[in-house]
Amino acid sequence: MLSPWEWDPKVRWVAVILAAALLVGGGILYGKASGKGEVPVVITGEGSQDQAPDSSQEKEPEFIVVHISGAVERPGVYRLPRGARVHEALDQAGVLPEADPHALNLAATLQDGQKIYVPRRGEALPVLTGGWGGVQKGGGGKVNINTASEQELQALPGIGPALARRIIEYRQQKPFRSVEDIKNVRGIGPKKFEEIKDKITVN
Repeated sequence: MLSPWEWDPKVRWVAVILAAALLVGGGILYGKASGKGEVPVVITGEGSQDQAPDSSQEKEPEFIVVHISGAVERPGVYRLPRGARVHEALDQAGVLPEADPHALNLAATLQDGQKIYVPRRGEALPVLTGGWGGVQKGGGGKVNINTASEQELQALPGIGPALARRIIEYRQQKPFRSVEDIKNVRGIGPKKFEEIKDKITVN
């Protein structure tokens, strides 16, 4: 058998080229198998899920300030979270044994700057011009259902936010001509009307 050096020169060059190609290809395959040929991928920027939240963008809690007076243990000005209810304000102030807290709408949402007056049992609710929650407006200390705000309507027994909005929506279409007309509002039946008829007016 002829040795490689005895081959034809053309055949010798072809063999050298094939050997070199095999060596290069083998090196590439080895590099891929060992992971040396991989390019690292780095995920950065706002789209990264591992990015820590910016604490500077967190919103501070919102609060409101209300004035509580009447038959409470600690009358005064209170700071409460926005969205708090009347009963939460009374829990802060403490209700006296002779108080009649059920004269108020305990489920009504508080508004910033409101005054809540807690009456004693048998006491008529006072007529005040700046606030609500135990506050009634209108002729004879009654709530004028043609002009009262949503908050003032909620001061009536059994009138919550949804029902107060219905009353306002109804009167925008057709003003109340008498207190009995409020029974035309969906959700106000004979029983509820009996509870509020002496506390409302259209004058």
